[in-house]
Amino acid sequence: MEQKNSLSQYTDGKNTNLNNNIKNNNHTNHNGNGHVLGLEIKQNSSPKKFLFVSFESLSGDLAWQIKREGHEIKAYIEEEDDKDVYDGVFEKVNNWQEHTDWADVIVFDDVGFGDFADKLRAKGKFVVGGSRYTDKLEKDREFGQDEMKRAGMLILPHWDFIDFDSAIEFIKSNPGRYVFKPSGEISSEQKGILFLGQEDDGKDLIEILAQNKKTWAKKIKKFQLQKMAVGVEIAVGAFFNGNDFIYPINVNFEHKKLFPGDIGPYTGEMGTLMFWSPINEIFRNTLLRIKTELAESGYVGYVDINCIVNAKGIYPLEFTTRFGYPTISIQIEGVTSEWGDFLYRIAKGEKFELKTKKGFQIGVCCVVPPFPYDDKKEFFIYKDLSVLFKKPTLEGFHLGDLKFINGVWTIAGESGYVAVITGAGATVEEARKQVYLRLKNIILQNMYYRTDIGFRWYQDSDKLQTWGYLY
Repeated sequence: MEQKNSLSQYTDGKNTNLNNNIKNNNHTNHNGNGHVLGLEIKQNSSPKKFLFVSFESLSGDLAWQIKREGHEIKAYIEEEDDKDVYDGVFEKVNNWQEHTDWADVIVFDDVGFGDFADKLRAKGKFVVGGSRYTDKLEKDREFGQDEMKRAGMLILPHWDFIDFDSAIEFIKSNPGRYVFKPSGEISSEQKGILFLGQEDDGKDLIEILAQNKKTWAKKIKKFQLQKMAVGVEIAVGAFFNGNDFIYPINVNFEHKKLFPGDIGPYTGEMGTLMFWSPINEIFRNTLLRIKTELAESGYVGYVDINCIVNAKGIYPLEFTTRFGYPTISIQIEGVTSEWGDFLYRIAKGEKFELKTKKGFQIGVCCVVPPFPYDDKKEFFIYKDLSVLFKKPTLEGFHLGDLKFINGVWTIAGESGYVAVITGAGATVEEARKQVYLRLKNIILQNMYYRTDIGFRWYQDSDKLQTWGYLY
């Protein structure tokens, strides 16, 4: 999404046909009862007012879910390119700070709002979102690793650099496989810059650093080389109410590359397999160890830690101290508690018994060009393109960058990140069958998605059970 390249090119003829499709598909989606598809609202005897605050258009799917439960929603989006996202879905405001007194709950959906969240909590407001401490845990990789080590977690050896030539010489003197990551205070676009060395002598990473050092040096002032560990990549997460974790915990497996088989560029995430679990060995040895620090910071929200595990141990890699995307949409599939009530109560610091489905949930990201790159000219082809449905149902359909105008779901923003489709089942195979059946219900020109979300489970689960990490 951050790079300035296009994934595909089209002839003028194809552009014309696609734009004609946009015009021809402008009709209203209805369900069998004559109601507009997607905006059915439940009656709620005790509605609350939620104010969502975003840098980018991230949490609209959660806000939409809470609105459908009968609560009031106002949302602020700072990014100019995202200003039309969620039009027609809920009310948007130009200045979120003018509405804090209106709100029963203020939701910050990204890192970087910790200072605001701390000040609002100090005033007695109910806030779901970061703190200064948890912002630093995610944004400053070096600090995050130091906190892991201080808490007694088993971290991988790593070395910090401020110049690329020094890093190249280090690899030459210490041949091996390393992971390259920007560190210190990093922006959201820099989080996508991640390279995993494949050669045992490190020559492939040396070549990448040498070729890109002039360009990267302008943006990346500090970076880290981390020793590569081979094993199963797995994350554990849980919601936190300012004092304690809410159970059950979430166990998830991200699929970060663009194409099936983990081929192509990193996108952030193209889909995830997850399940809800009692406390397990990974959670005990990672997140549970920083419970006191989270409580002292007043954090309320979801916190996740990504790890590599093998027969030798559990190696935490990085924190996510916010909702995950598309994680939160897949969690909506797996949680049977009402989200408005849940977030209101944990923002008040209350304990909550989170009710979840048994089995597995899968989410698949549905995208169009230029995703995962930035290309305004390419995206112009898809702007306002209708998203249609073969059958009148939105089961498993979760908002990406969409708007709802004249009864039609259409593409908004400029990212090409259209929707997350979810499914669930008692087994991984059942969940896979449901999610890909639901994907076939969508009619969208040139959409693409990974077809292998969840495949790794069949190998990974055997290893995790043998090593004793799922108990």
